[in-house]
Amino acid sequence: MKRHTIALGGAGLMLGVSLLAIPAQELTGELPDPPAFAAQSEPNFVSVGDILEYKALPEYHEPDWVTQKYVDAGTLPPVKDRLPKEPLVFKTGDMPDGIGVYGDTLRHVIGGRPEGWNYIGGQSQGWGGIDIGLSECLTRTGPLFEVKADELEPLPNLAKSWEWSEDGHELTMHLIEGAKWSDGDPFDAEDVMFYWNDNVQDSNVTAVPSGTGTPERFGVNTKLEALDPYTIKWTFEEVRPTQYLYAMAYDSFCPGPSHILKPEHPKYNADNTYEQYKNAFPPEFMNMPVMGAWVPVEYRPDDIIVMRRNAYYWKVDEAGNQLPYLNELHYRLSTWADRDVQTVAGSADFSNLEQAESFVESLKRSAEPTAPARLQFGARTIGYALRMNFSANGWGEPDARGQAIRELNRDLDFRKAVSIALDRQRLGESLVRGPFTAIYPGGLYAGTTYYDKASTVYYPYNIDAANALLDGLGLTDTDGNGIRNLAGGGGDVEITLLANTDYGTDTNLAEGVIAQLEPLGIRVIANFQTGTARDDLAQSGQFDWTIERQGSEMVSVVQGTTMLAPTGPRTHPFHKAGTDGTLDLLPFEQELVDAVNAFITTSDNAERVELMKTYQHLFTENVYSVGLTQYPGALIVNKRFANIPAGAPIFMFNWAEDNIMRERVFVPADKQADFELHPETLPGAPGGAGPV
Repeated sequence: MKRHTIALGGAGLMLGVSLLAIPAQELTGELPDPPAFAAQSEPNFVSVGDILEYKALPEYHEPDWVTQKYVDAGTLPPVKDRLPKEPLVFKTGDMPDGIGVYGDTLRHVIGGRPEGWNYIGGQSQGWGGIDIGLSECLTRTGPLFEVKADELEPLPNLAKSWEWSEDGHELTMHLIEGAKWSDGDPFDAEDVMFYWNDNVQDSNVTAVPSGTGTPERFGVNTKLEALDPYTIKWTFEEVRPTQYLYAMAYDSFCPGPSHILKPEHPKYNADNTYEQYKNAFPPEFMNMPVMGAWVPVEYRPDDIIVMRRNAYYWKVDEAGNQLPYLNELHYRLSTWADRDVQTVAGSADFSNLEQAESFVESLKRSAEPTAPARLQFGARTIGYALRMNFSANGWGEPDARGQAIRELNRDLDFRKAVSIALDRQRLGESLVRGPFTAIYPGGLYAGTTYYDKASTVYYPYNIDAANALLDGLGLTDTDGNGIRNLAGGGGDVEITLLANTDYGTDTNLAEGVIAQLEPLGIRVIANFQTGTARDDLAQSGQFDWTIERQGSEMVSVVQGTTMLAPTGPRTHPFHKAGTDGTLDLLPFEQELVDAVNAFITTSDNAERVELMKTYQHLFTENVYSVGLTQYPGALIVNKRFANIPAGAPIFMFNWAEDNIMRERVFVPADKQADFELHPETLPGAPGGAGPV
């Protein structure tokens, strides 16, 4: 290990020597373009109106067995009485394979484990598309990958339409009228207001598991009120902030069933704590009312979750067939890596191939004539970064060591040193060789709408310069143990790195970072946690650094925009307010906030482009997070399934489970298989699956 011979003392002088020895411009370099990758596919671009509309149809249909077993027996109302006045109608012209047929099962495998069904109270439902199958939100963004760029806006969903006031401060939304929860209870503004008032606005309620359901996500001092059972009105400080329409989609504004949840909330039940509210509906609780296409009817720990069709689902095709076409969803509880293996092998049907380590073998298998599944690669919208905790005023209540590390995190020379000590090319190749991974300097992903290479500052690998920067900060090895010490005679520079064990890629990158920083004299200690535990620690600020697969804000920008910078006390993933409720922003962070807020408040596309150029430059020049690698994902789908849109990415505005619109997916009659575990049953109905 390299020895550091510069003595302690005169830290300011050393910093000056460091800066004189290494001019800032000499640390930057030309960013290599991502390698060409011929396996990527492109979508067919359409208008929002080509996808759906709301209207009444002359007649409606459902699976014959539902009519014969339940409607004719008098235990279920006729399908026309279970649908809204004007259901959401998917248009045939946008369906790749047209009107579908009923039957069959979509089999998933996931690595997550459900905490329970109170999603809006903070419970994880296990991920892997479970929550997307259960929850519906005011707007919808998943299918936007196929919407023409000049017509891009969120799809209507539970909110069927909306209009702005003349001054642009008020947005009136019209909810779908006559839709029902899966237990037959009406959906209306009460459900929306319970979510807003008693969950989003109640700081005692844990935000939805991804941490996005916070008031700041919808703007400072934003107000929401119900005008009548099917009309709500938003009031914003900004003028026409269309940005917030994206925040009203998954996973920030998906109301829960107030008639079930409200009696458990401490505001309405003095005997309950907030923890009891959160955990009131464990995974063993079946038939939780949902607005989604399927309802949980069976749960076996570490084995399977089974979901059956929702007889009250409020979407249809143009022939009047109530959706979904698929009767059942399975979620085998295994590992995320096993999800890919089983889907490629044909024992599962659908996977977001996100683990780069599996790419080569999956491609080989899918190329075989007898392969049961096909692969469809999208854009490089999976990106990993090393994120540092920037809060120095108490978020997460760090001890003395943790506080010292946070002060280092806030020093630009320290961040530069860490960044240039990492060989991104090697990190990518450690996952997979070939034209998959690309060097990622941080910020917006290459190839996405607002990315601008000229605005991206890249600090290439330079271990000697990294050592010199740290020497200049007074971080030298004073006790001879090979680890640098904190300036002023402090202890070893010892940093904990939070990472998710549910994904092999996360742990592999974490181990790579640890190994590459060892020659720099920085001891990085892995804190490997399962996904839910990792999320809890990250959201509570209990970390020094974290390896993070970044969210939609770095892909679409128009979704999750407030998370691009610390625009509010709880919006940002690695810089939230301290114990006094304030944000201790660095000057460049304030500039980032200003750029993001200006982006939110303008509808001028040219101005937005320039603002994101400013954002990208500030982000990468200041190494706001240390980019590691980015690569494409692949959609793996069993060949028997139809209505899979071309070019559907595994992740862009949302995950692939939403992008492909599973409620429209079907299996042709001659390809259907006998996988249903609860055939001809309905959730909670007499004679149906699960308890009544």
